[in-house]
Amino acid sequence: MNTAAPTPLDRVPCTIVTGFLGSGKTTLIRHVLETVKGKRLAVIVNEFGDVGIDGEILRGCGIDTCPEENIVELANGCICCTVADDFVPALDAILARSPKVDHILIETSGLALPKPLVQAFHWPAIRSRVTVDGVVAVVDGAALADGRVAHDHDALSQQRAADASLDHDDPIEEVFDDQIACADLVILTKADLIDAAGQARARAALDAELPRGVRVVSVTEGRVDPVVLMGLGVGTENDIENRRTHHDDEAEHDHDDFDSFVVEVPEIADPAEFAARIARAAEEADVLRVKGFLPVSGKPMRLLVQAVGPRVAHHFDRAWGAEPRVGRLVAIGLKGLDRAKVEAILAGEREVA
Repeated sequence: MNTAAPTPLDRVPCTIVTGFLGSGKTTLIRHVLETVKGKRLAVIVNEFGDVGIDGEILRGCGIDTCPEENIVELANGCICCTVADDFVPALDAILARSPKVDHILIETSGLALPKPLVQAFHWPAIRSRVTVDGVVAVVDGAALADGRVAHDHDALSQQRAADASLDHDDPIEEVFDDQIACADLVILTKADLIDAAGQARARAALDAELPRGVRVVSVTEGRVDPVVLMGLGVGTENDIENRRTHHDDEAEHDHDDFDSFVVEVPEIADPAEFAARIARAAEEADVLRVKGFLPVSGKPMRLLVQAVGPRVAHHFDRAWGAEPRVGRLVAIGLKGLDRAKVEAILAGEREVA
């Protein structure tokens, strides 16, 4: 009987895609699914919020090499906090697929810390079957060019200044720093929104934080050759203890600094007008992120909406299926996000207390 230990070639490589809310992780992964050749893929998506928007976006790709059953959503909390309960069972299910999966993409929530997830690859239950091909940090280039890790950093700074409990702890900055500290590759997104001077500022900001000679690649709309992301062959789990982060000395961490909720929206008439409402919610109610689907009068296709602060993008992605023709949007913000105010703005009320 052959009892030899599995070699690295026997293990399925996994690419961990991390990045702050709205940085462009799902767009990047969707492009990889649409353009990769010769590999059968699976995706684990870790959502923040009650509606699986990112998973729905990826399922809409219709890619033969990554069928719907190979896209697994984890919606019970941040992946770095629920590794044993959610991640390992999801990995077990994917590894049991036939035909065998060649590569697994793991999209963390915007709040996840990569290090605990990478450390889990040492666990006896999975270490002989998978390896971390690399950690890819996705960074909002337009925001970073403006000196921010998120687009509406000014609003976050104002709240931080008003809350004494945050004086010595900026969770958004810490999450960003920890993601960068664990990266084997950085994808700088939204290059089309940055001029040459902005690119230089963003790169300088990254160079000041990156601890090693980590490559930085600028992209527009997630368009990057999959070979740039996959096949790095780093085996990050073997080096992760050398990558220092803010949370190394903490027994555990939580994400109580953020709130999220779902807003149901009836059929809308004008996508541009509704996009203006979302931008107003970002500016007046300090919403960090909005994502979801909306029904539009007279249109058989559902409208996919994604917003980072007041920057709102929308397009029709596919026809409505058997699901109810009701809009559902996930709103994400800092702890204390005023749900009533957000709902009133999205409902079109002009004066909100």
